[in-house]
Amino acid sequence: MRTLRPASLMGQMLLAVAAALLLVQGLGAALVYRAQRERFQVETMSALAFRLIAETRGIERAPRKLRMGPRGFFGDRLHRFAVEARGTSPLQAGERRDAGAEQKLREILASQDFGTTEVVVLRRPLASDPYAEAALAKRADRIDLPAAALDRAMDADLYVAGVRSPQSAGWMVARVRAPPSANALLIPLTLQTLALYVVLVGVVALILRRITRPLNALTRQVARFAATQDPSGQVEPMGPQDVRQLIVALNAMEWRISSLLDEKDVMLGAIGHDLKTPLAALRVRIESVEDDTERLRMAATIEDIVRTLDDILSLARVGRPSDPLERNELSALVASVVEEYEDMAEPVELGETERLVLEVRPTWLRRALRNLIGNALRYGERARVSLERQNGFAVIRIDDDGPGIPETSLEAMTQPFMRGDPSRNSETGGAGLGLALARAIAEQHGGALHLANRRRPDGTVEGLTAELALPLT
Repeated sequence: MRTLRPASLMGQMLLAVAAALLLVQGLGAALVYRAQRERFQVETMSALAFRLIAETRGIERAPRKLRMGPRGFFGDRLHRFAVEARGTSPLQAGERRDAGAEQKLREILASQDFGTTEVVVLRRPLASDPYAEAALAKRADRIDLPAAALDRAMDADLYVAGVRSPQSAGWMVARVRAPPSANALLIPLTLQTLALYVVLVGVVALILRRITRPLNALTRQVARFAATQDPSGQVEPMGPQDVRQLIVALNAMEWRISSLLDEKDVMLGAIGHDLKTPLAALRVRIESVEDDTERLRMAATIEDIVRTLDDILSLARVGRPSDPLERNELSALVASVVEEYEDMAEPVELGETERLVLEVRPTWLRRALRNLIGNALRYGERARVSLERQNGFAVIRIDDDGPGIPETSLEAMTQPFMRGDPSRNSETGGAGLGLALARAIAEQHGGALHLANRRRPDGTVEGLTAELALPLT
């Protein structure tokens, strides 16, 4: 199942910063929204209290802090309405009272010793309030207000407050223009969030780029070194101090590994020379042995030692091939190896092949094919070789008619010095390095070696199949 989480360090860090910023900004926006609503409510109720107190006590006796409050949208001269005296509550059918606003207005009036027996606060469109609509129309006629401006003024909402005092049996109704909706804050808050995103994410992206750029270069260099064991072209230390120290340490490690591999090659060359020289001398000396049977046995033993030594040296060197990749027609290369066995009258058959061209190290690939075909002949009496394209790989298939390999041992058989039992034992020759070398050569080319038993319909094994898969790209 695919995930939307970015795979790169930079992408994951940017996602984490963006998510954290969204959470913090969301909480901040909620707090600002709440504070703004409370401020609007306090100012609105203060304006209504000012209207009521000024009506009963006179403007000069109204509290200073309330007189300073009604300005801005509260001080709009066009929407300034006189306090209405009426005998019924201002609440109309279908309207809802604002309990929070009523409590706030009651507290403000109580703090100014304005006694009330009942308080009603509600919000309604100006066009639904006949008293306010008539007053606005009258004021517009007096100042010759254009019709378009009057229509815009009529679109306002009003906060209507009605109170009953102990001294009066009727209602005093005050009206003020409702403040802008708190939802109007969404646009500036959204713009603020986007600005923060651009600034913070941009800064974080620059910092992460400074960190990830040397890491990406280091990753490419390590991958190249893993493929070639060549420490040249190392990354220059750059970026933050921690990253620079990592680059320096990895560069030193690559040089050390390269030096160890060079020492290994020198040692293997010396071993091969020091062992093959006395073996060549033994070949000469056994010619003086008069017993033909004994001489042949000694010669076969020396040949086995030489072959095993060659396999060990080849397996040790396969990770650092000296010959370059060459573009080859793979079917022709396979056919040439099969012809070698046909010339020796060995039961090797060439089956269907496709014309596939790819870059390989032909000397090593021939060695792998000879090992696989030799194993098929040694343990399965005959070999059938074919070549086909499968899922982006060139697959060389070698079938034999032997007893196969136990399923539990298939994976282990590609390890050095592993031989199957009972069919693949020391009596058949070999040191158990052929499959290991073939697998190492396949991996050297970016491919793999797969072993599988072929079975008849009744479940019995009819032979072993070895598939050498090489990537086409």
